[in-house]
Amino acid sequence: MNRKSYPSDVSDEEWAFVAPYLTLMSDEAPQRKYPLRDLFDALRWIVRAGAPWRMMPGDLPPWETVYQQTQRWIKWGCFEAIVHDVRELLRQAINKNAQPSVAIFDGRTLQSSVESGGEGRAGYDGAKRKKGSKVHMAVDTLGHLLALVVTPANEQERAQVAELAQMVQEVTGQNVELAYVDQGYTGDKPAEAAQAAGMRLEVVKLPKAKRGFVLLPRRWVVERSFAWVARFRRLARDYERLPETLAGLHFLVFAILMLVKASAQGLLLPQISAGSS
Repeated sequence: MNRKSYPSDVSDEEWAFVAPYLTLMSDEAPQRKYPLRDLFDALRWIVRAGAPWRMMPGDLPPWETVYQQTQRWIKWGCFEAIVHDVRELLRQAINKNAQPSVAIFDGRTLQSSVESGGEGRAGYDGAKRKKGSKVHMAVDTLGHLLALVVTPANEQERAQVAELAQMVQEVTGQNVELAYVDQGYTGDKPAEAAQAAGMRLEVVKLPKAKRGFVLLPRRWVVERSFAWVARFRRLARDYERLPETLAGLHFLVFAILMLVKASAQGLLLPQISAGSS
């Protein structure tokens, strides 16, 4: 490596695991000018530091090249594939079924930026008093990402249940039977939409008499997932022109977080030996 290392760089163990997911063309391809690992490290730096593309450090590949490769990875669902496979490894490591039977749904509003605040791209969330986008997320009981939908911030959570539930069932093999939600999902329509996808919604309500912060059963898991994501500054606001890019970067962040867990537990080592044989 002919450059200095960054704290956001991928480790050797993690790279050995993810390289097959990210290699859309061989290293010998004539259009391959920069090592794929350097491109991935540059993307990880962007999403962790939150800097604009054009402020990419000079010892990393040019921002245009990194951006183009990122769009290819997102288009082909590379980060989603990593997340789904590592999620299974992490669940099986603690003697859980590979596919969850329970999910938690919630939405997170992101303030828009100049890039994302165009007509039709952003909406106003009256409850949060923000103009921007809303990320509707489904996680398993460990807080690992299952599916997400990006909409303008004025879109209600209950209106996204049908699409989100269908996506969850697609990635889990129709295995989810129950989804915990907050009071924003109350009503017959979201319940019917979930039932049509083969799952039941259970609304976790606030106690009638509450004082200060209340930790809600089950619901705190998805809030913790939002907190994990918020540590990556690129996702502190919506800086993306395309909602697909915002969604793809969420999967990238969860891939980063989950790979660290899997590496710490030694779950990636079998993949290294298998790939080297």
